[in-house]
Amino acid sequence: MELKTPLYDTHVKLGGKIVPFGGYLLPVEYETGMLKEHLAVRQTAGLFDVSHMGEIFIEGKGALDSLNFIMTNDFTNLKIGRVRYTLMCNDDGGIVDDLIVYRLAENRFMLVVNAANTAKDDAHIRAHLLPDTEMHNRSESIGLLALQGPHSAAILQKLADQESIPTGYYSFREHVQVDGIECLVSRTGYTGEYGYEFYCASDEVVELWDKLMDAGSEFGLIPCGLGARDTLRLEASMPLYGHEMNESLTPLEAGLDFAVKMNKDFIGKDAIIKKGVLCKRVGMRVEGRGIIRENQDVYLGEKKIGVTTSGTYLAYLKGAYAMAYVETGAVEQGDKVEVDVRGRRIKAEIVPFPFYKAE
Repeated sequence: MELKTPLYDTHVKLGGKIVPFGGYLLPVEYETGMLKEHLAVRQTAGLFDVSHMGEIFIEGKGALDSLNFIMTNDFTNLKIGRVRYTLMCNDDGGIVDDLIVYRLAENRFMLVVNAANTAKDDAHIRAHLLPDTEMHNRSESIGLLALQGPHSAAILQKLADQESIPTGYYSFREHVQVDGIECLVSRTGYTGEYGYEFYCASDEVVELWDKLMDAGSEFGLIPCGLGARDTLRLEASMPLYGHEMNESLTPLEAGLDFAVKMNKDFIGKDAIIKKGVLCKRVGMRVEGRGIIRENQDVYLGEKKIGVTTSGTYLAYLKGAYAMAYVETGAVEQGDKVEVDVRGRRIKAEIVPFPFYKAE
């Protein structure tokens, strides 16, 4: 049975089309429609309920050592008040999940994990903790909202003192009073746009949503659902677990080398080295008419070289794009390929990541 976030009734009242996702019932879009929600985030601002995400706290004298052993990235030099992207791998080098880590104190960290993987991640982390490390899963008690778009700063400045608002990308501030609601506010997001994420007590997240919506009304802020969240992350070429990542693919094959530090030991390191990079994630832009979806075969001439993982029409770029895994060395940027869409070949060009980057 699917769970509901505290904002479920709010989504229904706003006309949200509710669908199951990651074990929760969430809005895929509102009456405005996915297209307008996507463009709002690129041009004005959008507000997302992401309270389904998981929050796991790691603390104690062994916390840093545990993180560095379990995660592919290195957190030794991560400063308090900063955030870092990382992955977790299994013994075979496959990706268990991707997540972001907040350093709250010298020996205290918050891990934000994908909703559908929260239970799996909890078990994986718990099984590999080193001595002198405590772990607490507080996912149920924390609400999370994402305010994204170029007007996000102006909206937040109406509700919080400017000195308390984080400025640098992947930085955060704790104990920020957002119109009387205490939040951890971070300069993070999953849209490729300027924005913030707000962590607060789950019983205050509805009130926080209402305050942000009221403050943003003059700036064109609208509620946004899972559909726009997905098209926005694809437009920004951000991988999604279950599409561009799974327990068979390694972080190097996913093109996430920047989050893998080979100068330390971590779970799966030896297997990643031994496997090598058998395939690689690439971007494609459709030439002409047609839309590419996931799980469609990619051809170079008559040879199948890979399969798509995500794809759709991207509203801001006004074109159809997709991501795929292809054999290493099979293509380079600028090469022309074809994708089999229900028996019809659609032409596409291999293009660099990201498809879109905010100014």
